[in-house]
Amino acid sequence: MDFLSASIVDGLLLGFVYGVAAMGLTLIWGVMNVINLAHGPIIALGMFGVYLIFTALGLNPYIGIVLVALLGLLLGVLIYYVAVHRVINAPHLSTLLATYSVNMMIIGVGTAVFSTSPRNVDFSLGSVELGPITLLGSRAVAAVAAVLVTGALYIFLYRTRPGRYIRAVANNRDAAELMGVPSTRILALSFGLGTMLAAIAGGLIATFFPFTILAGGVYELKSFVISVLGGLGNPIGALFGGLILGVLEGIIPTFMPTTWVPVLEFVLFVLILLVRPSGIFGAKK
Repeated sequence: MDFLSASIVDGLLLGFVYGVAAMGLTLIWGVMNVINLAHGPIIALGMFGVYLIFTALGLNPYIGIVLVALLGLLLGVLIYYVAVHRVINAPHLSTLLATYSVNMMIIGVGTAVFSTSPRNVDFSLGSVELGPITLLGSRAVAAVAAVLVTGALYIFLYRTRPGRYIRAVANNRDAAELMGVPSTRILALSFGLGTMLAAIAGGLIATFFPFTILAGGVYELKSFVISVLGGLGNPIGALFGGLILGVLEGIIPTFMPTTWVPVLEFVLFVLILLVRPSGIFGAKK
């Protein structure tokens, strides 16, 4: 029971970070109905951004995450205008191919520059013993950061004019344009926010796991599972979906080999699609 309790707590802390990654994916889908297949490589870029800022500039990795967030926002806006804008009203296959092309370009350039050798951010915040539970400082800080990011996103979407514009475009783009909302800029901003969240998640993950340029693919798949759990287009639901997945990843290895974790995650993915396609926290249709 002590090991199970420790695993659940560890899974919850990790689940907060998973939730931030999934929020980026589901925000883009909710606003523009685009599935961003470049999501995983952007997470990997967030990892390498923090790594380079830490090793080359000697800055604290959490300062690096702030810088990576800003760069992620700018990268997302650039990707939108270069790869997505011209096909935003085309069939979904066109946007899938556009973002997949970005995916392959990032992986290709990243492999050429960084190779596929694993890297890690050699930084520790120690740990705290709470009875049988050991809280790693880096994971606790990452969980707090994830909650702060979620709160900031909520305030931005519901308490600011650009946030209201984003929700208006998500609900009805044509009507928003008739009311004077600059939909193209809002779509670019939304895509930028989605990539920013992915980059932040990558930066947080880099503080406690080793990574390669290919590592983002695993977290992209997890983001899809979480988005379905929380309801596609529901960023706050994605956070709760991340917690559910994190707890599952903490519990499953206590009863069976770790290799079963992805299998059971995708079994859950299929079951949710069959039983409740709108997700646990999504509205029923």
